[in-house]
Amino acid sequence: MRESAGDMTPVEVPAGRCVRPKGIVAGPSPFALTLGVVLIALTGCATQRVTNSERTATEQFLLSKAVTEAVEPLSFDVLHGRKVYIDDRFFGAPEKVLVLGELRARLLLSGVQVAPDAKEAEIILELRSEGIGIDRYDSIIGIPSFGAPSAATSAATSVPMVGIVTPELAIVKETKQISFASIAYVAYWAGTGEVVASSGPSLGRAWRDDWWILNFGPRTVGTIPPVEHKLE
Repeated sequence: MRESAGDMTPVEVPAGRCVRPKGIVAGPSPFALTLGVVLIALTGCATQRVTNSERTATEQFLLSKAVTEAVEPLSFDVLHGRKVYIDDRFFGAPEKVLVLGELRARLLLSGVQVAPDAKEAEIILELRSEGIGIDRYDSIIGIPSFGAPSAATSAATSVPMVGIVTPELAIVKETKQISFASIAYVAYWAGTGEVVASSGPSLGRAWRDDWWILNFGPRTVGTIPPVEHKLE
């Protein structure tokens, strides 16, 4: 039994219960406040933007390695000390910029003066190529994947229909990529058109081989830098 504040009338209090005086509100304990602050501090949101380049590093390294190997054997000793303009009108390969960069470096290291304009050159060097690209070979010991996503749509709902694709079950799987680059040139006097020097096709090559055993891998070997994908 207790007496309320301002009222001396006895009040019945059940046994085992705690009665708080009227007008008094219990606040959170220090432990609860500390826990709340910690939870707020630990709660956060972070996003990471991931982008993909148009061309993979493997593709670029394969092509650049093949181009470097194709340019390296070319000899420009006859052009030493001459002003040479590089004519790339007959060079239609997509890797033109890469080839021109390698070729300019090779000419400069050989003592050739590269002219920015044909009118300033003593010799015109025409560049050509039989081809620059990558061949890919895939092989598998096991059961390859069958089927393809369906491009058809339902006439009733106009909703794309899902095709059936079976999973690949490979014991051993291999993907091999080989790049090739062919480069040749002919150089002639700008005034007369008489040939000064020429080179037959010089071939460069690079390769990369990826393979998996029981879906573990890839294990990679090759002649280009990014042959091992390991996180440091």
